Amino acid sequence: MRLIPMDARGLVVARHRRHVTVENDAGERHQCALLRRQLKPLVGDEVDWRRQADGKGVVTGVAPRHTVLTRIDGRGRREDVAANLTQLLVVAAPVPSPDWTLLDRYLVAAELIPVKAVIVFNKLDLVNAEPEPLQDLHKIGYRVCRTSAMLGSGLGHVATVMARERGAVVGQSGTGKSSLINALLGEQLQAVGRLTEKGRHGRHTTSAATLYRLGNGGELIDSPGVRNYAPYIESAAEIERGFREFHPHLGNCRFDDCRHLAEPDCAVKAELASGGISPRRYESYEKLYDLVATLHARPSNKGG
Repeated sequence: MRLIPMDARGLVVARHRRHVTVENDAGERHQCALLRRQLKPLVGDEVDWRRQADGKGVVTGVAPRHTVLTRIDGRGRREDVAANLTQLLVVAAPVPSPDWTLLDRYLVAAELIPVKAVIVFNKLDLVNAEPEPLQDLHKIGYRVCRTSAMLGSGLGHVATVMARERGAVVGQSGTGKSSLINALLGEQLQAVGRLTEKGRHGRHTTSAATLYRLGNGGELIDSPGVRNYAPYIESAAEIERGFREFHPHLGNCRFDDCRHLAEPDCAVKAELASGGISPRRYESYEKLYDLVATLHARPSNKGG
């Protein structure tokens, strides 16, 4: 492969199966192949790239990352999703019925990365009352933006929290993430899918992670909607840090290695019993702890 011997720094703004789109300092976008199979750039990565003699680009290196959003893939291994984020925008809606456990797992991911987390409750035109789990999350300090992409309401609030931030827009399928991004950008850049009739699940309308720029300096990274998600966590013992309402009680248990499950004199369980911790949130903790502990008990699933 003949290369023009000069590297330039660029930003990955789209990731496809065998190539990436790289934006240079002038805002020009170039489709680039990867010099080596071992290179696995993500949207949000800064990369070194060269232009080949035939005019096409090739990525030659990936700069160190500040933050990485991860997930557990279908084989139980670590999969990196997006890089150098400062924020997660977790989108939920009244239709399809919110999967609060999935939403909690995105919040855990944000706490552990760590980046800021904002909950966007979309499709307010379909609901009269705010669900109790959303109120509970607001009480423990999560910022909530209430929007209707269809009516154009609440978009200013989202734009404000995204100013000068790089945020991944995540959540279950069908919550209106693509419609929300279209409304924020003022352009129909994303395909919008209808909910399937059976079960009212959302269609996956986004097939590749893509970065979009807002006029206020914010950057939105869209990624495919999911029906299942869990962050890749190296040890189940780390999960306690992902639940911010646990933080004041960590270190106050009888045992230093308390799992906050069945151990006696557990400060977290005492707070749960007194009503200071939501039973629904605690159930999310139990499920995620069991998932991660089970995952790491399988030798073949360790590593990335």
